[in-house]
Amino acid sequence: RCSCGRTGIPASQILTKNRGHRAANHLSQNQDDDAASITPSSVNLSTSSVTSSVLEYRQENGRTYHGYKEGKYMLPNDDREVERLDLQHNLFIRTFDGRLATAPPNDPDAKVKNVLDVGTGSGIWAMDFGDQHPEVEVRGFDLSAVFPEFTAPNVRFEIDDLEEPWTWTEPFDYIHSRMMNSSISDWKAYIQKCYNHLSDGGYLELIEIDCIPLSDDGTLTPEHSIMKTGNLLLEATTNAGRKYIYPPDLKSMMMEAGFDGVTMQLFKWPVNSWPKERKYKEIGQWQNENLFQGWEAICMAPLTRALGWTKEEVTVLMAQNRQDFNNRNIHAYFPIWTIYGRKLSRTESQP
Repeated sequence: RCSCGRTGIPASQILTKNRGHRAANHLSQNQDDDAASITPSSVNLSTSSVTSSVLEYRQENGRTYHGYKEGKYMLPNDDREVERLDLQHNLFIRTFDGRLATAPPNDPDAKVKNVLDVGTGSGIWAMDFGDQHPEVEVRGFDLSAVFPEFTAPNVRFEIDDLEEPWTWTEPFDYIHSRMMNSSISDWKAYIQKCYNHLSDGGYLELIEIDCIPLSDDGTLTPEHSIMKTGNLLLEATTNAGRKYIYPPDLKSMMMEAGFDGVTMQLFKWPVNSWPKERKYKEIGQWQNENLFQGWEAICMAPLTRALGWTKEEVTVLMAQNRQDFNNRNIHAYFPIWTIYGRKLSRTESQP
């Protein structure tokens, strides 16, 4: 780690839980409830044929990566990454003012029955949505089995590849897809698949980040290392066939797929506590910690696999990046977009 100071929040304020802690936490919260309220997670080994590679992880540069469909997802799947994903989940909640996402199915009185969380990761979003909507069936799936061992009875997890055919027979009322950039080779096909698996009136919500940071006042320039790294990530993921898409381009893709009322909103994650406004200063503190824990993991596989860098070269670049991330005179932020739309019913879609 670099010797420069960090602007991250105190560890005591980071509400992350690893797999064991999360399971125990849910058990303790429900000790007074009926014993059936907590059940072992129904981990279904996908809708396709799955071999033992599901539980075999790839060791690379000191981290572990998924073995099933190896190479499709470039971030690690070890405990360090699971804890970071839980931290990032709390960052999203702060960004959305306490909501789990922005689409109407997240409203307290939303009338939804079946919900799908694509690329569920640690499963924390699916668990929280299931907690808030106990009447809803929530299904999450991912390439790695890093979700909790115990779940609420209305939440289940599966191991699957989103680019394989989906064989679920019952449509979903809401599909939640978050931080899938650089994991999808054909966004148009993915969006169309989501559309086809929604019920009439159902919603798809995409929540995505761009890999290139921005500033609104010119304090971030192309000469800064974090700007150079963002462009390297774009080049690497393009070479790998899973390019970091510019998230606003997803809006037109959703409209082309047939979604109605497509709504897009921009949010900003400052890289440290440089903003004056209290909310964004706090978000910046959380994002600084998120970057400290995860930026190297985000960059390592793309740069070494697709651009031929050595681990040592990436480590040097990361030290330079941390100096920029901690510099309060650089008013940089990562843009986050939410894009959601509704599938019309047959009667609504008729001319």
